[in-house]
Amino acid sequence: MAVNRVMERRGLSQRHACRLVGMDRSTVRYQGKRPDDAALRQRLRELAAERRRFGYRRLAWMLAREGQVMNHKRLYRLYREEKLMVRRRGRRKRALGTRTPMLVPHAINQRWSLDFVSDTLSDGRRFRILCVVDDFSRECLATVVDTSLGGIRVVRELELACPPLAQQFRGRVRH
Repeated sequence: MAVNRVMERRGLSQRHACRLVGMDRSTVRYQGKRPDDAALRQRLRELAAERRRFGYRRLAWMLAREGQVMNHKRLYRLYREEKLMVRRRGRRKRALGTRTPMLVPHAINQRWSLDFVSDTLSDGRRFRILCVVDDFSRECLATVVDTSLGGIRVVRELELACPPLAQQFRGRVRH
């Protein structure tokens, strides 16, 4: 503390050192009156070890059932100091099935890629571009530009480019 350093270096009294630093003497003399939380901390650690996914609020309910009711701010402070924080769970992942590496195409028309690109005109209207590309030859098979490209239109354009591929998408598009 600054007052103690000034007292040691300059050999001043506490009153003069406090006046020099600009601090009240009661602040320097203050001694905390917090009760000993060792038993409570131990019980909190035990409950958190038992119930690993419980946060401080649910642990507070468990402590209250045991007869240890306390202020939620005090409990949260102890919970943080003991580093019992529970990590937030990520979003639930959907089952994607078995993942297999994508095979590299060895000939034309083995695999195509579809992509939508969008941009805006100078007057603020948006337009979209559907690009159909052969992955082996990198040839652009179709480029469709319009202000809106619905599912029916996409299927129609795919039928024009390659009728067998359009059959895969026909059942998925709602009319």
